[in-house]
Amino acid sequence: MQPTAEHIRLEAARTGAQPWKKWGPYLSDRQWGTVREDYSAGGNAWLHYPHDLARSKAWRWGEEGIGGISDDRQLLCFAPAFWNGRDSMLKERLFGLGNPDGNHGEDVKELYYYLDHTPSHAWMQMLYKYPQAAFPYEDLVRENRRRSKQQPEYEIWDTPVWQDKRYFDVWVEYAKAGPEDLLIRLRAVNHGPEAALLHLLPTLWFRNTWSWAPGRPRPLLEALAPDRVQISHPDLPPMALYAEQPVQWLFCENDSNTQRLYGQPAEGYFKDGINDHVVQGAAAVNPELRGTKCAAWIQAQVPAGGSVEYRFRLGPAGLAAPFAEADSLFGQRQAEADAFYAHLQRHIPDAELRTIQRQALAGMLWTKQFYYYDIPEWLEGDPAFPPPPAARKHGRNARWRHLNNADIISMPDKWEYPWYAAWDLAFHCIPLALVDPDFAKEQLLLLTREWYMHPNGQLPAYEWNFSDVNPPVHAWAAWKVYWIEQRLTGKPGDRAFLEEIYQKLLLNFTWWVNRKDTEGNNVFEGGFLGLDNIGVFDRSAELPAGTKLEQADGTSWMAMYSLNMMRIALELARENPVYESTATKFFEHFLYIAEALADLGGEGMSLWDEKDQFFYDVISMHGGHPVRLKVRSLVGLSPLYAVEVLDHELFEAAPQFTRRLEWFLEYRPDLASLVSRWAEMGKKHTHLLSLLRGRRMKQLLKRMLNEAEFLSSYGIRALSREHLAHPYTLHLGGQSFTVSYQPAESDSRMFGGNSNWRGPIWFPVNYLLIQSLRRFQRYYGEDFRVEHPAGSGQQRSLREIADDLARRLISIFQRDAQGRRPVFGEAALFQEDPQFQDHLLFYEYFHGDTGRGVGASHQTGWTGLVASLIHELHEPS
Repeated sequence: MQPTAEHIRLEAARTGAQPWKKWGPYLSDRQWGTVREDYSAGGNAWLHYPHDLARSKAWRWGEEGIGGISDDRQLLCFAPAFWNGRDSMLKERLFGLGNPDGNHGEDVKELYYYLDHTPSHAWMQMLYKYPQAAFPYEDLVRENRRRSKQQPEYEIWDTPVWQDKRYFDVWVEYAKAGPEDLLIRLRAVNHGPEAALLHLLPTLWFRNTWSWAPGRPRPLLEALAPDRVQISHPDLPPMALYAEQPVQWLFCENDSNTQRLYGQPAEGYFKDGINDHVVQGAAAVNPELRGTKCAAWIQAQVPAGGSVEYRFRLGPAGLAAPFAEADSLFGQRQAEADAFYAHLQRHIPDAELRTIQRQALAGMLWTKQFYYYDIPEWLEGDPAFPPPPAARKHGRNARWRHLNNADIISMPDKWEYPWYAAWDLAFHCIPLALVDPDFAKEQLLLLTREWYMHPNGQLPAYEWNFSDVNPPVHAWAAWKVYWIEQRLTGKPGDRAFLEEIYQKLLLNFTWWVNRKDTEGNNVFEGGFLGLDNIGVFDRSAELPAGTKLEQADGTSWMAMYSLNMMRIALELARENPVYESTATKFFEHFLYIAEALADLGGEGMSLWDEKDQFFYDVISMHGGHPVRLKVRSLVGLSPLYAVEVLDHELFEAAPQFTRRLEWFLEYRPDLASLVSRWAEMGKKHTHLLSLLRGRRMKQLLKRMLNEAEFLSSYGIRALSREHLAHPYTLHLGGQSFTVSYQPAESDSRMFGGNSNWRGPIWFPVNYLLIQSLRRFQRYYGEDFRVEHPAGSGQQRSLREIADDLARRLISIFQRDAQGRRPVFGEAALFQEDPQFQDHLLFYEYFHGDTGRGVGASHQTGWTGLVASLIHELHEPS
């Protein structure tokens, strides 16, 4: 097929011919309450700068806005703001509860949707729903504080404000006329029964780069006429913001209001000046129409059922007729977006699936963010400001002094998680590779750069504690992205990418071996591993002296890592035989881990329980017998991840690897027997490497596919439903720890109370299980059958089971026979109102029994894997 206009733009961006990605949706949805902006003595980011102070504080490390854009260094920002005439403040940023306020942790309390987006950011569309009554800030805080962890969250649609459905739909759309030239369309629709006044304040401002050290220049915004503002910045070309019709401009400075924040008197026009002028009528804006922040103040009377529309242009200075071709350009960019997705979705016949996939990908593209965090400066403080508390140098992230991030990064969620997380990011790159393989590869490489990866080889986990440990999925993601790009383009894979990331991951693998295998017995103790409170106790916490926890999942992740590295090395060895020896190293390391998992866990106690036919963590205390922690969770299913199928021709292409492999398996036949009939070729001349022989695999699948345990109508639960009636309790050190099945919100206070791996359905681990089943299928073929669901009498191939699990996950977002989407649960507003029912929310996780969305409501990060599941189900074989 001929490349679409969007494909041509992406190629121009890749080669550097045109910087189509210089401008994009790079603002955070929330900068307040983040670690970067927290300079408090106690290190409590939520309490240090709450939402109420955000409008008055000039941020040090990044900017926030609703549906906003910036350049890729976030020097200049644009975002719309709104006011309904009743709120106590302008709606400049999204509101939500900090972790201490929500009965289930932090939670955004807004209604907004990321609906469409192309990867060059030439076309972007989002929708914000704004109530006409006063926004219920105090009601949301008060009621959620009152509720217990056994009660549901109190949401914006539960408040009286939404009962009469008087609200505005505010559509925010961007269409690029060129790489650094953006047309902006704001359209407000009145869904109330009477005409209503809406104040629209499209806002332009510079990120404050001048306050933190003496001598840094202050840029300037200045009104040249009622329809344009001149933009002067030493690091940007001459630009202007144009209004299609004359407007009233308001100007202030993006400087902190020290009077309001700290009680320190100061004169000037501060960051909250536009807010104070519009809401309070204060003389808080500059009458000289100049500053570092400005807004066009539009007071629109929107008729009942009607709409108003306003257009702006952020582009080169000196345009004579900036809106001459605006209508045609918006139509053209929308049509080009349709053509781009039509090309991607050409094998997907179902219109609803195409919509789900497109909205999932739109959410992922909208959730890019400029992320700036210079740890040395953060620890030492800025020259123009008092030094941070002394304790900071020995506290959070203090040993990451090399870390200096200032990049565009895919976020799990720009509100609840406005920071990257290592294993989240790896999963993000799988669906992102469908639309922009170059960006996916850049993201994976980014975390291995010297200014990200620790000198000891550790990848940074996440902002709240870079030293925590996420599962090692980076090599898996790199291989997957490499493979996806080949399938999409039909061209040879990007070997330079694969080789570069392989070299860095050698360091990371070594860090794991040196730091997380303390006994040197190939049983790993990763701790947290991203699974929050799935265990009996907090696995990140320090255990009592003499206590050791050996983890089935930590060990399985490392077996998977070994296979991933081996597979990459064999691919690189096709052109460079040097890599055959490292392929051998990882093959042998995999066998040693397989031996440990089978026989040596917990000082002689196997992690495999023959009676239960399941894997468990093992804990041992000094002087006592090791004990299996008999929690039936994803921990016990994780050995399924470690599987690789190699074509026989690969051995012919790597003779040194093959000779060493054959010698080693003859020398250690005991290890050869662990890895699934290695010498026996499967279907299509394949060889299987797996932690599981066929019998154990079938036993794990028997539990996994049991509807009374892991199998839900909507995927695989994180915890067996068996623990609903039979909770597991451990008595340790005079304390009792209990795990019970909780299909949705957690009642645990571990990790702030907002984490839950005790029953819900999570897309990333489901996706890994599906991928593993597909690999096993390559070896065993259609003749290998397993009962699915367990106890049903129906025998299915592993491919059929993988496809069924994928469809169960996808069905969370599809209309059922009654026209209801499981993701929306019992929320009548979403299920029944035509203004809501087709706008999807991609939650952090999903109710284990009903499929209802739970947790962060805009985490199209790893839940964006639904786009990959849809693609893989329909991709020609």
